Amino acid sequence: MTAQLQRAAGIVVARRHGASWRLLVLKAFGVWGFPKGLIEEGEAAFETAKRETAEETGLDDLAFDFGEAYKETLPYAHGKIARYYLAVTATDHITLPINHDLGHPEHDEWRWVGFDEAEDYLPPRLAAVLDWARATLDPD
Repeated sequence: MTAQLQRAAGIVVARRHGASWRLLVLKAFGVWGFPKGLIEEGEAAFETAKRETAEETGLDDLAFDFGEAYKETLPYAHGKIARYYLAVTATDHITLPINHDLGHPEHDEWRWVGFDEAEDYLPPRLAAVLDWARATLDPD
């Protein structure tokens, strides 16, 4: 019997900080990552990414300057694959919204981090996504 792949989608959210970029990372269950969630039946991955990011961060000013380009993770956690898009925001302060099913935010903490700092925060499964975001945002 073949395991069913779970699909998730999210966004690497970036903002300018002087001449450099900062990326939004969120912490839940002691693990840092980018906003994402499971793709619902009949929902396109890009729509999932936007919906989940809004639900998890409250951000409503995302600009998709790079269109619908994406990078996927290798399978992890029993076959889950996450697809990440890249968006830019001007928002500096995040207020983590309350998840009505949980009665509290889905994440415990958020931070804006540079690329090098992100390497220290993010799990290895997101290394290729981080490299892709760095190459896209800071191609030199």
